[in-house]
Amino acid sequence: MNKPKVAFVCVHNSCRSQMAEALGKKLASDVFESYSAGTQVKDHINPDAVRMMKQLHGIDMEQTQFSKLISDIPQPDVVIFMGCNVSCPSLTAPYTENWGLDDPTGESDQVFADTIANIEKNVWKLRETLSKMA
Repeated sequence: MNKPKVAFVCVHNSCRSQMAEALGKKLASDVFESYSAGTQVKDHINPDAVRMMKQLHGIDMEQTQFSKLISDIPQPDVVIFMGCNVSCPSLTAPYTENWGLDDPTGESDQVFADTIANIEKNVWKLRETLSKMA
């Protein structure tokens, strides 16, 4: 059976969703395929997200990822909305969750570290949930 495709989605695909894609690939690639996307793209991934992911997880997102539109990724089996406090991209899948994470852009390193820790915790939970569904 093919692994489910998980799309981590937020509007700009430059921070939270990118970190989730990277952590999904690192922590759960044996259970699901990780993608991230948005309804708009930025010309670069948030530099604080890049720096903090390198520092905390040894992942260089600039080498492995880029900002993508929803139309650029495969049709997902699972959609994870990172936190839609303003407007949420429209994307459907058989299984969806909203992780309700605030965007750490412009905040301190501690806020980024907390956001990354929350994403990591949620990726582990998602890994467990999807492995039981397989």
